[in-house]
Amino acid sequence: MTTYAGSTMKLRVAREVSPFGYFLSLGDDEDTEVLLHYSETNGVKVKEGMEVEAFLFHDTDDRLSATLKKPLIRLGELKRLAVADIHPRLGCFLEIGLGRQLLLPISELPELIDLRPLPGDEVFVTLTHDKSGRLLAKLAREEDLAKHVFPAPATWKNEWKEGWVSRTLQMGSFVVLDGGVVGFGAYGMIPAAERPEPLRLGQRVSARVTFVREDGRVNLSMGKLKQVGRIEDADRLLAFLKERPGGAMPYSDETPAELIKNKFGISKSAFKRAVGKLMRDGIVRQEGNWTKLLTEEEAAAFKAMADAAKAESAKAESAKAESAKTGAAPKQPAATERAAKEPASREPVKKASQKKPFPGPNRGR
Repeated sequence: MTTYAGSTMKLRVAREVSPFGYFLSLGDDEDTEVLLHYSETNGVKVKEGMEVEAFLFHDTDDRLSATLKKPLIRLGELKRLAVADIHPRLGCFLEIGLGRQLLLPISELPELIDLRPLPGDEVFVTLTHDKSGRLLAKLAREEDLAKHVFPAPATWKNEWKEGWVSRTLQMGSFVVLDGGVVGFGAYGMIPAAERPEPLRLGQRVSARVTFVREDGRVNLSMGKLKQVGRIEDADRLLAFLKERPGGAMPYSDETPAELIKNKFGISKSAFKRAVGKLMRDGIVRQEGNWTKLLTEEEAAAFKAMADAAKAESAKAESAKAESAKTGAAPKQPAATERAAKEPASREPVKKASQKKPFPGPNRGR
């Protein structure tokens, strides 16, 4: 097979052969001609002798053919293409805008089936040839993407961005974030601990920029800010507790992280922050491996203690502010005042219960 496939060329219409279409001349030494079928003229009125801009490909019989339709990708280009179909042994078939699909071989896909793309996902690929000259998609590597991405601005920190997973590993998932009007996009990574589950190649994701590196790449997280996530997680746990018999659940700070992740879909740290908020609010308490809702009496007692502590704190702050105005030291408790008046040289008083040491064999003689 020739290597013309995948290229867009200006070719002369040599002749028309009904009922097939037009034969275009490649203009090579062998005077090779390719068929432009009537169905591939894309509405253009073709005549013998005129020049047309045609995209070359191989048909189902591996014959070099031409079309006047515009492909979504050309030879050597890097594009993001949608997955049209999947084959368990061959790989993924990608839509290229010509009414036919392009194969992304299974050798280019992750080994784990759960990490492979699904129809509707979009993957970054380049167009190349196989050993026989047929068109083939090749997954874009990091060095391929590096030529197109732009450095993320520092203002992106803590902003939510959307993108497509370009590579997924056990350690994390690499994502090309949408560039919008700025350009192709920016490159980032979601560490495994910052994603709720392993992500598929080509999956559409939304993630928060946690850090912008000096080279313009970014660290990402699919979790909310801790202060926001703590409130939402606490609400979810409270709703779960209220549905449980007796308002108790067999999960606490002592529960293994894996069990918490499987049950609530959050990390153990997030779980502890959420439970801690509920405990500070006087809503729950923990007993060993259990977390329980407080009874009305327990909640009332907790509120009374909290109000007293708050009043005492406010009183101390008020005294501190008053002393700052007058320049005097804040009044000390009576016991402290008495201790301050005692002379520093005074010997400590011996306790009445203190006993003299038992005389040894050489004592008292």
